[in-house]
Amino acid sequence: MPTLYATTSFNALKNDEVFDQVVIGSGAGGMAAALFAAIKGFKVLIVERTEYVGGTTALSGGTTWAPLTRYLADTATDDSFEKVMTFLDAAVGEFSDRSQREAFVSASANAIHTLVDHTEVAFRACGFHPDYLADLPHATTCGRALEPLPYVGRALGTHLSLLRPPIPEFTVLGGMMVNREDIGHLLKRFKSPKSFAYTVKLLLNYLYDRIRFKQTSRSVMGHALIARMLKSALDRNVYLVTETELTAINSAQDGGVDSIQLTQAGQSKRLNIQHGLILASGGFSRHAQRRQQLMPSGLSAYSPSAPGNTSNLHDQVEALGAYYDDDADQPSFYAPVSIRQRADGSIAVFPHFVFDRSKPGTLCVNNEGQRFVNESLSYHDFVKEMLKGGANTQTAWIIADANAIAKYGLGMVRLGGDDLRPYIDDGYLIKADSLEELAEKTGTQSKYLIESIRQINQSAETGIDLSFHRGSNVYQRANGDPHHTPNPTLGKLSQAPYYAVKLYAGDIGAAKGFKGNANGQLLKRDDQPIPRLYACGNDLDSIMGGTYPGPGITIGPAIVFAYLAIEHQFTLSQRNNNK
Repeated sequence: MPTLYATTSFNALKNDEVFDQVVIGSGAGGMAAALFAAIKGFKVLIVERTEYVGGTTALSGGTTWAPLTRYLADTATDDSFEKVMTFLDAAVGEFSDRSQREAFVSASANAIHTLVDHTEVAFRACGFHPDYLADLPHATTCGRALEPLPYVGRALGTHLSLLRPPIPEFTVLGGMMVNREDIGHLLKRFKSPKSFAYTVKLLLNYLYDRIRFKQTSRSVMGHALIARMLKSALDRNVYLVTETELTAINSAQDGGVDSIQLTQAGQSKRLNIQHGLILASGGFSRHAQRRQQLMPSGLSAYSPSAPGNTSNLHDQVEALGAYYDDDADQPSFYAPVSIRQRADGSIAVFPHFVFDRSKPGTLCVNNEGQRFVNESLSYHDFVKEMLKGGANTQTAWIIADANAIAKYGLGMVRLGGDDLRPYIDDGYLIKADSLEELAEKTGTQSKYLIESIRQINQSAETGIDLSFHRGSNVYQRANGDPHHTPNPTLGKLSQAPYYAVKLYAGDIGAAKGFKGNANGQLLKRDDQPIPRLYACGNDLDSIMGGTYPGPGITIGPAIVFAYLAIEHQFTLSQRNNNK
């Protein structure tokens, strides 16, 4: 049986033990780096500072932006290297190094195919998932965005408990993960025999898992990607320690990484590194001081990202000569969020990605009650508009009438007729029988709020939003209601009572990271690489330069630069062996 060295196995590591590759962090980038290295025959160790593997990937939709893979053939999209680069050049421009973007596009297919052909990782092309910046040349509606296949991980056994639990507000029945296909069947369970059968099977399997494993074994979206990667790590004897901190990076005579010190529960061990140390710890998002220094004013402290993104090791990396790049449009990727206190006293942070802002019968207003943004923009660009407006828009309100909230939900209020009373009782959801009352309860000005709704109702009739052009391209319309006409994102707010949820400008992951090259090597300010030091994911400066061109532009590059880093290490090792 393969052996996974997990939480309590820190003692199994020998002092001064030699590893070919050490990976810091266990999100998609870190897991991919470990798997690519193991496929090459390297002896690999993953170090995770929290009790769970998966990082923010396990909490995400798992969409992976990786152009020109074999899955393109399953779509009608005609794509090419030149088209992808034209799109990225228009989206990113001078905000990142073009050579890194070229390396990413060139290696995407090989990286994805290597994972799929040699591990449990499985993808499919999203049937319809447009690039966010849909008006740019050579934007596509499908073919670049891949989604992980669902995974039933009963073979993980007790190792199921290593997987980071999903955000509770994205589950049903106290822990069952669902994707869009599941939701469609659940909503139609009493209307379609096929959906009824699908629902019964889903529920019975969930009940079995709760009895057998105390948790679900079925993963979807980003959680499925991590579950598949964990099973693959088990199969390839990858070493893994959790709840373990990297407390020192030691340099060799050439200035590169020589060894590291790991600490768990007050006990420390020194490990030697043969080929490379790769940083995949999630970036600086949870580091209070760096956050204050690097994030824009007006950004809230609320983030749905994983708690391990503290960048505690970045000071040590900087001591070796690495530095943050300063060319990005934004230092982080954003999403509007709402918050609610859970029964255990913790704060739920809910990202408003696509499920409500683009639906007919909703609109967003500033603190005075005026519309200020195209509600159907991508979550990243939506928050850029929130920050641009200063104090009056850094918090905002999303509003829905009775018809819209019943059909589409609102934030944590689930679609399909959720019981509204608990949300109203704890103040998450504001309810009002008139627009005047809604203005009073939200602290907005009645005249502005009424005028905003009058204008959106008028736009709903024509299908044209003259003020903000809501629903004006294929991406924006994709997130509306395809059965609603003439504009799938525009509907009247006319049925009382009315509801509101407060939105905050939130962040979902760092875009600013360490400057690197096309191999994922970290660079000094003289552009010389630091020997045996690599990064991927949010520890590496984003090739998207703080822009957000399409779905999955964090996970895709994280996997591809993990691949490039290991390929570079393997090439160097072969060269050294031939000397």
